[in-house]
Amino acid sequence: MLGACVEKPSTLERVKEDGVLRVITRNSPATYFEDRNGETGFEYELVKRFADDLGVELKIETADNLDDIFIQLGKPDGPALAAAGLVSSEKRLQQAKFSHPYLEVTPQIIYRNGQSRPTNAADLVGKRIMVLKGSSHAEQLAELKKQYPGIEYEESDAVEVVDLLRMVDEGQIDLTLVDSNEVAMNQVYFPNVRVAFDLGDARSQRWAVMAGEDNSLLNEINAYLDKVEKNGTLQRLKDRYYGHVDVLGYVGAYTFAQHLQQRLPKYEKFFKDAAKKEQVDWRLLAAMGYQESLWQPTVTSKTGVRGLMMLTQNTAQAMGVSNRLDAQQSIMGGAKYLALIKSELDDDIEEPDRTWFALAAYNVGGGHLDDARKLAKKEGLNPNKWLDVKKMLPRLAQKQWYSKTRYGYARGGEPVHFVANIRRYYDILTWATQPQLEGDQAADGKLHIPGINKTKPKEEPQL
Repeated sequence: MLGACVEKPSTLERVKEDGVLRVITRNSPATYFEDRNGETGFEYELVKRFADDLGVELKIETADNLDDIFIQLGKPDGPALAAAGLVSSEKRLQQAKFSHPYLEVTPQIIYRNGQSRPTNAADLVGKRIMVLKGSSHAEQLAELKKQYPGIEYEESDAVEVVDLLRMVDEGQIDLTLVDSNEVAMNQVYFPNVRVAFDLGDARSQRWAVMAGEDNSLLNEINAYLDKVEKNGTLQRLKDRYYGHVDVLGYVGAYTFAQHLQQRLPKYEKFFKDAAKKEQVDWRLLAAMGYQESLWQPTVTSKTGVRGLMMLTQNTAQAMGVSNRLDAQQSIMGGAKYLALIKSELDDDIEEPDRTWFALAAYNVGGGHLDDARKLAKKEGLNPNKWLDVKKMLPRLAQKQWYSKTRYGYARGGEPVHFVANIRRYYDILTWATQPQLEGDQAADGKLHIPGINKTKPKEEPQL
């Protein structure tokens, strides 16, 4: 009778007692990786907020492969949950229980530009195909093989999605099958990679917990995911990681990769010097310079702005720039102007929104930005969040809206594109200049871009 009173604590109780939430994930750009600022990634940020909500410390563990995630999850002393871009399937439902969905993705067949484009499942016959071992994509191909016995594919646990895309890019394999979010996020590194077609419908990514009757943690997870969906946190994370990934397109991606090699080295020192003086990230300045002039110091626009940072005559004078076509002066002037704009923004605008607002004001002017913020507030949106204000900026080109504003008409769509492009260039520069992405090659001071700097598979940066 006495023994019956001592109930085993639930998974949720155990997590709270231990003060630690152990989470297993994959080491990849879309899930979890480390940059010079520490741990980051879409899944990491989402699960870190969950741990904070529970009032416990987050401990991340990385799996060697997808099968390993479910093996570790099934152990009595294993991690409490898996947050690794997983979709549920019949096979996986025998191994784990899945949460409410938080991200929609579409499986996509990827081929190399210049090769004949497959347009349906029958076209996969006779191709060299590789997918991640234990992935839902492997399950999809297994089903497809029943219908088209000629389809052959290899499953590998020695690669990640980035490797698969590089192998297609370099022609080592003909095709792969990966999710749309990872294609979009990595597209810029692989200029030859193209989407052939979507294989099946969109599917939902979910977190997974150990199978069994204890639903305490799963219920808490579902309540949390519902909350972040409702309060906009989830959308902000999606926007940060995926909202600006399609900006460049194929041609832009390849051109940017070439310019990284050929043009940036000439001006990198100027960007770093100016950034140090004005206390901004040099890669943000470099991204701005690329957006403004493609790192060309002598260009003049139709509206008369000139130089690498495309300064107006008035701005140049105010910033102490005597020659706008001098790259060093232009970069210093641009950095000084951005720092000034940023310092004049309302104190209640926090990072990273503060930076996006400063960029928008750099492009369209602070008055128009204020108008857009006021419109956002009237619509019940948050005037301190870029995600909300960028919805309002295009309205400044519509009479029904700009007629009610203080500063009137503006080409409001431009700052939205301006910020989106700079964010994308900044992301690429951040990844391309990370020492740990380059291994021992970092010491040579060069940028190493997968798909441009060819590396052997084993040396491929682990993003």
